[in-house]
Amino acid sequence: MSDRYTDKPFLRFVDAWVLDAIGHLDEPTATYCKAMEPQLHKSFGTTGSWPAIVAKQMKFGPDLPAQIRKIWEGGKARFEAANGTPADPVQFAMIYVDRNFGQQ
Repeated sequence: MSDRYTDKPFLRFVDAWVLDAIGHLDEPTATYCKAMEPQLHKSFGTTGSWPAIVAKQMKFGPDLPAQIRKIWEGGKARFEAANGTPADPVQFAMIYVDRNFGQQ
């Protein structure tokens, strides 16, 4: 998974933003993102929380988290019914980001 972020450090924040939107952001990643806020402020010349910075840089609308949650919940139920195994929120986030935003 570390290869995913080589030369694309902001992609980690976009993936985390999607995980946060679906309620599956793990504590170590949340802590990392929070700790990196000063660097994000410096890099983008802005202030605010890391989720707000991601949303601004990616031009995400305010309704996007609810839309992503709806896709996650519907897809999760179909996946689990078809496969008999739990859906992986990290895999969902990465696929969602890659399909909808390209690799950042």
